[in-house]
Amino acid sequence: MLRRAVSKRSFGLISMGLVLALAILTVGIKPKAARADEGGKRSGSLFVTKECSNYTGLGGSYCTIMSSTLPELQAGSRVFYTQAAVDPTSSQGGFISLDSNVVLYVGTGDWAVGRCTLDLIGDGLCAFVDGTGQLSGFQARVDVLPTGGVDYSWNGTYSFSPEPNK
Repeated sequence: MLRRAVSKRSFGLISMGLVLALAILTVGIKPKAARADEGGKRSGSLFVTKECSNYTGLGGSYCTIMSSTLPELQAGSRVFYTQAAVDPTSSQGGFISLDSNVVLYVGTGDWAVGRCTLDLIGDGLCAFVDGTGQLSGFQARVDVLPTGGVDYSWNGTYSFSPEPNK
């Protein structure tokens, strides 16, 4: 009799475990590891100050980040502009606008790419689409505003959507 009670209890526990497993699969509850992978995405507000004393208006010149609310964009990181600024109405070669690909360079293996369009007299917009290393999956859209002299700020939003094996 005792043996039959133990067998019924074991059968009941196994049955309950199978029912629970089936319920999890049916309802769509994901295992903890899958939720952690989805949790890799993060986003927020971004504010950066940069100084552009090394920006000459020529392709390859750059601005230096002085401060950032995003730890991955450390002070000293550089924003390289790959195209030259232009003034389509001037024969003297003055600079009034910029529409350039950019490389946001934090360090070897840590960089992001995007595009900036600026009115060099006023403000503009930069959008970043991806990166490598600690900037893998980095996306941002920021307004560029002059803050005086050769100093500018970025104010906008960012997100990280890491992709596997990047």
